[in-house]
Amino acid sequence: MTNQHMAESAIRLAGQVLREAKRLHAEGAHGLTVRRSQEVVELALKGVLRFLGLEVPRIHDVSGFLRRHRDRLPSALDKDLDKIAQVSRALREEREMSFYGDEEAGFGPEEIYTAEDADKAILDATFIYELCEAVIKKKE
Repeated sequence: MTNQHMAESAIRLAGQVLREAKRLHAEGAHGLTVRRSQEVVELALKGVLRFLGLEVPRIHDVSGFLRRHRDRLPSALDKDLDKIAQVSRALREEREMSFYGDEEAGFGPEEIYTAEDADKAILDATFIYELCEAVIKKKE
């Protein structure tokens, strides 16, 4: 399987997960919306890494890896790399809490996350997905 094929597969899956996140958001599942948004960002960014022929690290936040290989990034990603990195890091930090809640304090994810949290996560995930999709599908 080629890097191009793997990249296209990753961006296709990211699009499916983004649609799921939007549905969950409409249903008021704010924690799951944040979780799925993180997955969109991770899948889309890893798809770009594959597209560029880079080895994909087995971590959830690839922002450091993108910075390390900034010289290989298409201009569409390079110009927004600071925002991409900030979003990837922020959503990575919410990955477990948005799914499991705060087990020590006894709060489920739906007691922690608000509609505003979900709105921001969807907007950020959509932004990154669209950038990555354009690169992978060569719309840049």
